[in-house]
Amino acid sequence: KHHINGLPKESDLHVTTETVVLKVPQGSNTVLVKVLYLSIEPYQYIRSRKIENPGVFSSYPPGSVITSYGVGRVLNSGHPGYKKGDLVWGTTGCEEYSLITEPETLFKIPDTDVPLSYYLGVLGMPGLTAYVGFYDFCAPKKGENVFISSAFGAVGQLVGQLAKLMRCYVVGSAGSKEKVDLLKNKLGFDDAFNYKEEKNLGEALKRYFPEGIDIFFDNVGGKIIDAVLLNMRLHGRIALCGMVSQYPLDDPEGIKNLMCIIYQRLRVEGFVVFDCFHLFPKFWDFMLPYIREGKIACVEDIAEGLDSCPAALEGLFTGRNLGKKVIIVSQE
Repeated sequence: KHHINGLPKESDLHVTTETVVLKVPQGSNTVLVKVLYLSIEPYQYIRSRKIENPGVFSSYPPGSVITSYGVGRVLNSGHPGYKKGDLVWGTTGCEEYSLITEPETLFKIPDTDVPLSYYLGVLGMPGLTAYVGFYDFCAPKKGENVFISSAFGAVGQLVGQLAKLMRCYVVGSAGSKEKVDLLKNKLGFDDAFNYKEEKNLGEALKRYFPEGIDIFFDNVGGKIIDAVLLNMRLHGRIALCGMVSQYPLDDPEGIKNLMCIIYQRLRVEGFVVFDCFHLFPKFWDFMLPYIREGKIACVEDIAEGLDSCPAALEGLFTGRNLGKKVIIVSQE
């Protein structure tokens, strides 16, 4: 309805209805997709705020359809690479039918022996983020100590499982007892803690990592970075994936302990997964066998109907979601 200030609220978004022609314009290379599943992502909130200096993201114009990653079936196509009936995933609108004017943002779904919704999570953008961030930017070695913030998020839960496959010692932070229990009992983390119950994050990290941290995969930003810097081991690596704690702030929090980067010879690197989309085929070859063998789990939080999108986006920033947030738009 308007650019959002502060945390997102259900009342900031609304669902509208209009009539569309289910056919692509004659002579165009566009693709018409019936949307089956939609993803709820932090970037949707970032783009709903007023961005003064657009960079990676630009603001949605008020009144426009917000974008999403969606899974759908092709209904009509002017593009030679897509035909009616193809299953695809990629950038769609949060709508029942999407006219894709940039077909390069679509991917054909290579395997359908796994749930289609997985292409929004473990096999989609969050999965590739975890894969590239952990293996390329964290450069892990067998047996290292790994800490993950927002560990029950769509990315964090996968980073932890990839680290366990390398026999690393893995601890995650989350925002509720239920999430902590799931990290330990369902996703195989060695330990986890509720950051809301810790008065001193630095002391908490010393408890879980008495010998220090080799790898920190950060999805949160802010105070947690300062606490981690004091607990990093020599030649540790920090991958900055997201800063969900800072998105609602007009004046982001500063970091005090930057000298630790020098003294501990740390490598700190930010990355944007959009730069790595060419790696999807390699990533699927890697990930699909682990999923089929039950060595990688994907925890989904599923809601039904477009009407549930506003509450789902609000819930993403108030900790209500339990796993990757997916909206079922159509059961065909």
